[in-house]
Amino acid sequence: MKRANPVLGLWAYVDFGLVISTFLPIMAVSSLRHRGDPTQRVPGQWLRRIGRTAARLSVLWKMEIEGEKPADIDTKAYVVVANHESQADPFLLSFLPWDMRWVAKESLFKQPFSGWAMKLGGDIPLRRGEGESVRECLAECQRALDSGISVMMFPEGTRSATSELLPFKDGAFDLAIRAGVPILPIAIAGTRAMRPKHSRWFGKAHGCAKILAPIPTTGMTAADVPRLRDATRDAISAALPDLRSRYDHDED
Repeated sequence: MKRANPVLGLWAYVDFGLVISTFLPIMAVSSLRHRGDPTQRVPGQWLRRIGRTAARLSVLWKMEIEGEKPADIDTKAYVVVANHESQADPFLLSFLPWDMRWVAKESLFKQPFSGWAMKLGGDIPLRRGEGESVRECLAECQRALDSGISVMMFPEGTRSATSELLPFKDGAFDLAIRAGVPILPIAIAGTRAMRPKHSRWFGKAHGCAKILAPIPTTGMTAADVPRLRDATRDAISAALPDLRSRYDHDED
């Protein structure tokens, strides 16, 4: 990865800090006003505004969305899944034109500022490998889906350190089948150069998230989880070569 000018890299930290500091008080008020709302729709909208605003103010990143959103996604819930390239992915996915609650590892919620925003925005924490946490997470996801709001998950479970997709975990697909909602795959490219795994530096790059065709779960049972998981991974994998040929590089 080609490192950006140090001044621009410093501005990326300042940019995010200023944006989140501005939005946190508004989110705190919104969270108090909407306590008890299982969708957390309004606080979540403020959280995604943080991502969009920080990305738009950045002099390093350009982000865009390709594809058409499902016509019924504003009234019907989906389990949305995407490949995970970088810490910049949430900023890019904040541009998707519908509401979602996101599942993220619990440790992220403990970080200053960004973790506070995630908690206030109603995102759903998960402690990996702990049965009680998994059950609580899935129950909260089910509440959101039952209320008509989509849930966002990264089925790889962590950022891939290379261009190869990691194996997809079953959780998102089991949830979709149990809830009787479709899977909506999203293919991401370009963000790896923005913030690679284990890097503290920022790169100048152009990222894209492509909305793919929904995959229905009608009539599926728990026995179909592997088939649904593999079909989703195949759909994302098939979309990545074209996206990466256009976006997966540092910018001059």
